[in-house]
Amino acid sequence: MEKYKDLHKWMIIPMVFMQFGIFMDYWGDFSENAWSVHVHYWTGTIWYLYLIIQPYYATHGQLGKHKTNGIIGMFLAGGVCITAFSMMYRDIATTQRATEMTDLFGPFEPWFFFGVAAVEIPMIIAFGYAVIKSILNRKSLEDHAWWLISTVFIIMMPALARGIQNLYVGMNIEDWPAIDIMAPVYFAQALIIGLTLLTAWKYKKLKHPGTYLAVGINIYTCFLEPLGRSEAVQEFLVTIIKG
Repeated sequence: MEKYKDLHKWMIIPMVFMQFGIFMDYWGDFSENAWSVHVHYWTGTIWYLYLIIQPYYATHGQLGKHKTNGIIGMFLAGGVCITAFSMMYRDIATTQRATEMTDLFGPFEPWFFFGVAAVEIPMIIAFGYAVIKSILNRKSLEDHAWWLISTVFIIMMPALARGIQNLYVGMNIEDWPAIDIMAPVYFAQALIIGLTLLTAWKYKKLKHPGTYLAVGINIYTCFLEPLGRSEAVQEFLVTIIKG
């Protein structure tokens, strides 16, 4: 238990990264966001907060609160998954808008939004799997804690990559639409993988399945462009994701 006494402090770091990434995208057009966006943002944010307060409770003599909040947290994790899936059609609808309004979307061609959907579906599944593994391993402190920690890095990409991408586009706006929109995505993935490995090294979990899953899903995300450009992937996504 002593090993994780400062874990809550470390969990503040990914929370800050996530909020930095999503800040302008969410708060910049707050009133225009769909209901599903608001619900997903707040369930995801509260989940990150739980991963700060839960380790604190567990390592500071408040196990009663830890267990009670743990039950609520599992309900919340389900909400993160369901609300993320509920937003998938937005990606498909955006591909149609990008096709019709090329001047407005510029370098953000339809393939990009197909790619986003293609990487987010496995990401959500991986998140759900890690949460379930944490439940199954709840009697093993080491495994229970690390499976939950891995969820932070599994779902960090959408928020962080979007924020870095927005910043990158803003810095290169004079070159619009000739902007490499994948460069900031690769940078974000390298940053997330680095944070994952650094945290895993600190807590001696480099060889844990949760670490492999978190790193693997972020490496997979680097294939967003070829996945998005694949006609087979596009047809599959359009078929399974209905409005």
